[in-house]
Amino acid sequence: MFDNLSDKLDAVFKKLRGHGRLTEKQIKETMREIRLVLLEADVNFRVVRDFVARVSERAVGQDVLKSLTPAQHVIKIVREELARLMGEGEDNSLKLAAKPPVSLMLCGLQGAGKTTSCGKLALRLRRDKRNPLLVPADVYRPAAIEQLKTLGRQLGIEVFDSSVEDNPVDICTRAHRYAELNGFDTIIFDTAGRLHIDAELMGELKGIVQAVTPQEILFVADAMTGQDAVTVAASFNEQLPLTGVVLTKMDGDARGGAALSIRAVTGKPVKLVGMGEKLDALEVFHADRMAQRILGMGDVLSLIEKAQEAVEADDAAAMEAKLRKDGFTLETFLEQMQMVKKMGSMDSLLKMIPGAGKMMKQAPGMQLPEKEIQKIEAIIRSMTARERMDHRILNGSRRLRIAKGSGTRVQDVNQLLKRFVEAQKMMKKMQKMGPKGLKGMLGRGGQLPF
Repeated sequence: MFDNLSDKLDAVFKKLRGHGRLTEKQIKETMREIRLVLLEADVNFRVVRDFVARVSERAVGQDVLKSLTPAQHVIKIVREELARLMGEGEDNSLKLAAKPPVSLMLCGLQGAGKTTSCGKLALRLRRDKRNPLLVPADVYRPAAIEQLKTLGRQLGIEVFDSSVEDNPVDICTRAHRYAELNGFDTIIFDTAGRLHIDAELMGELKGIVQAVTPQEILFVADAMTGQDAVTVAASFNEQLPLTGVVLTKMDGDARGGAALSIRAVTGKPVKLVGMGEKLDALEVFHADRMAQRILGMGDVLSLIEKAQEAVEADDAAAMEAKLRKDGFTLETFLEQMQMVKKMGSMDSLLKMIPGAGKMMKQAPGMQLPEKEIQKIEAIIRSMTARERMDHRILNGSRRLRIAKGSGTRVQDVNQLLKRFVEAQKMMKKMQKMGPKGLKGMLGRGGQLPF
């Protein structure tokens, strides 16, 4: 979502890097350009005005003007103010410590992604050893009830039974009583949306709040709608005691204005963000990490957390033992690729490594499109177990058979094997280098082996 914004900010900062020292005039011009970049990104104009004023006030300080690296100081100030704008330091954790069952209510306009977010949230809570109950309270859109039941079956999470003939407030009241009697510690209410805000919708939501007293009332906003999402969030906040925001479709290609504006306009923290269509693509929002992503600084902490969630400790230990015993083979490479795929797309993962996103743009050969990964998988899966363990036996006839079996060309097989041999050599170097292994892998002009 922030690729365009990141590129434009980077272009602004490039102009600063050529100066040993900065003048107030240069800083003023830089602030003007940053203002234009943020407005083009559909950030609320009042938010832009206040943001630029804070950055300007700090940037004209003597520490910056007298510094030998003024560009770094300005970038540091922008990063800190971006994090502050999005709520750094605020408690954005879900309030789950209350007496069970804890009620979480999701609200918002139709099409924002409430029902899918309910399923994602339930899965996340279950992974945290909680026992959630999903409650479909949208009786105006029959597909919503069936959609939530379908999600429940996919996830193995119980969905409270309701129908379009029921009253939404009665559904929530009965579901709360059911959860108390059946040992559920968390209830997630999927409430109705409309195409626009109306008195009937708000009256119904207020009735649910009075009936079940939810610990969290989360406004679900479609990040793709830009300033419209911010305007709607402000209206909901005026009439409901919102406790936070869930931003969906953050993996889209919108300009990012809603994500940067919504907390400043509503005063409510962004708690969760949807980063894809998969049901495990719901992340806790970290303002400081998001600011780093926007400025192209990567997000190593989130990358580590993704790895810990995707790869069990036992699996990692087994993989390490296999590498020690058999070395780096095509078989172990295939297994590693399967582990990495659990963490998300390769493109999104590389962007979390500091500097890798920029290198991907500068070096097209470094990019790893999903189709290319699928081709590599197909080639390796077309090999016999013996061929995966020892690539040296792959003569011309074997390579032809593998190419036909994987629907690729012999040249593709040859290219994979060539890169694999390079990767083997690199792995041996990394083992000798120890902790500096990653740095060694990203050497050679920034080219990755695959």
